[in-house]
Amino acid sequence: MKNIVFLFSVLLALLVNACYYTQSADILIHNAKIYTVDSVFTIAEAMAIKDGKIIDIGANNELKNRYEAKEEIDAKNQSIYPGFIDAHCHFFGYGNTFFQVNLVGTTSWKEVITKCIEFSKDYEGDWIQGRGWDQNDWEIKEFPNKKELDSLFPNTAVLLKRIDGHAAIANSKALELAKITSGTRIAGGVFQEADGQLTGILIDNAVDSVSSVIPNYSYLDIKKALLKAEENCFAVGLTTLDDAMLDYDVSKVIDSLHHTKELKIKVYGMLMPTKENKTHYLENGPYKTEKLNIRAFKYFADGALGSRGAKLLKPYSDDIHNDGLFLNDSLFFIKEAEKLKEMGFQMNTHCIGDRANRMILDIYGQILGGTNDLRWRIEHAQIVNSQDLEKFKAFTIIPSVQPTHATSDMYWLEDRVGEKRKNQAYAYKELLKQNGIIALGTDFPIEDISPIKTFYAAVARKDANNYPENGFQKENALSREEALKGMTIWAAIANFEESEKGSLEKGKSADFVFLSQDLLKVEESEILNTKVVATFINGEKVYSLD
Repeated sequence: MKNIVFLFSVLLALLVNACYYTQSADILIHNAKIYTVDSVFTIAEAMAIKDGKIIDIGANNELKNRYEAKEEIDAKNQSIYPGFIDAHCHFFGYGNTFFQVNLVGTTSWKEVITKCIEFSKDYEGDWIQGRGWDQNDWEIKEFPNKKELDSLFPNTAVLLKRIDGHAAIANSKALELAKITSGTRIAGGVFQEADGQLTGILIDNAVDSVSSVIPNYSYLDIKKALLKAEENCFAVGLTTLDDAMLDYDVSKVIDSLHHTKELKIKVYGMLMPTKENKTHYLENGPYKTEKLNIRAFKYFADGALGSRGAKLLKPYSDDIHNDGLFLNDSLFFIKEAEKLKEMGFQMNTHCIGDRANRMILDIYGQILGGTNDLRWRIEHAQIVNSQDLEKFKAFTIIPSVQPTHATSDMYWLEDRVGEKRKNQAYAYKELLKQNGIIALGTDFPIEDISPIKTFYAAVARKDANNYPENGFQKENALSREEALKGMTIWAAIANFEESEKGSLEKGKSADFVFLSQDLLKVEESEILNTKVVATFINGEKVYSLD
C-alpha cells in the first residue's frame, strides 16, 4: 500500500511539473517593457509567440514557467510596441523616388537644374522624372519657368513634381507629348501661363494630364521599387502601410510578391477610382489576404495649401483672387459615395481646405445618414471650420492626419490663410474629441517615413530643430499615449483590422518593434534620438539594427 501511495505521489508530482512545460512556443521574449496598447494600456514583461501569433503575454516568471520555446530573447529591459501602422502613405510612389531625381531639400531652382543635369548623365530613358521641390523653401518663393529645362533637354520629356504632388513643372517636350498647348483648359487644374506662353507649371488635374502619357511601369520596375521601399520601412519600425493611391497594376504585383513571400510588409489598399480598379474590384468586392487588405477607394476633393490648390471658403490671404480648386464637382462625389456604400467599400477623401472639408463632410452625412460603423475617412483634414467639426461625430467619420504636415507648413501657414484660419488648422485634439479616435500617418514621400518623427510632431508640435520653443499651437498636441494609439490600434481600427493587429494581445499577429528608448517616458527633447532596434512581422525578424 505504501508503495502504491509513493508511486501515486511521484506520478502526481511529475504531472504537476509537466504542466508547466506542456506548452511550446516558437519565441519567448522576456525581461521587456511591453506596451500592449490594449483597452487598459497594460504594460507586460514577457510574450510568447507561435506560428506568427501571440499566444500569451504577461509576467516574466509566469511565461518562463509555462512555455518551452525554440528561441528565447532577453529584451534587456528594452521597450516593445505594436508594429507601427502608417495610416496614409504612398508605398510604390516612395519606392519609385529612388529611381528618379530626388529634389527633396533643394534650396533654389538652380539646385533643381543641377540635380537634373547630374541625373541625366547616366540616364538613357525617354522621360526624366523627379519629385520633392518646394518653392516655399527657396529664397525666391515663386514657381519656376520651364525655359532652362527646354534648353537642356529639348528631346527628352521632363516632369518634376512638387513635394506634395499637387503641382509640377514640365518641359516643352513633355507638354508636346501630352498635347498641351497655350489655351488648353482642364477642370480641377491649371496650366499656368505668362504673357500668353505656357510656363510649364501644372496644378492638380493638370499634373495628371501630363503624367498619364508616361509609359506604364513594368512588373520588374514595380517590384524593384516596392522591395526598396519595404527595406527602408522596416528600418523605421513600420509593419503595415496604408497605400493611399493604389493602382491596379501595383495591387496585383503586391499580391503576387506576398504569395511568393518576397514582400513581407502588410498593406491596406486605398484604390484610385480608375476604370480598371472599378471594373475589377467593384464587381468582385473587397479583397483580403493575410497581408493585403483592399476595401477602400481614395478620392481627391481639392489640392494642397503649398501650391494654393486647397479649396477655401474665402480666398487665400496672399492671393486674394484665388480660393483654390475642387478636383471634381459634388455630384461626382455623391454618385461615387452611393456606389461604394452599396458595394461595401470604405470611402477615403483627401480634404485640405475648409470648403473641401465642408463639402465632403456634408456628402458623407447625406449618404451615411447618421452614426454607423462604415468608418469612412477624411484624409488630412488640415483646415476644418469650427462649425464643421461636430459632423465627424454626427456621421462617425474618422480623421486621418499626418502630424509632420503641421510642422512643415507652420512657417508660411499664416501668410497663406491668415490668423483665423491658421488657428483652425491641424486641430488634432479637437478632431480626436469627436469620436475618440484619430489615425496617424506620414504621407511619405511628401514627408519623412519615420513614425518617430510622426510621434514627435504630434506631441511636441515642433520641427527637428525643436522649433518653435513652446510648440506650434500646442493646445492641439496629442498626449504620448494618444499619439501611440494613433500609430497602432486607432490606425488598425481605421482599417477594420483591430481584431488582428494594432495591439499586442493573445490571438493577434506578432507584429512588434523594439526601440532604444521608452517613447512614453523619455525627455521630449530626446524623442528624435530614438532608434529602432528590431522589427518583427508575424514573429519573423525583418530588421535588426545590428
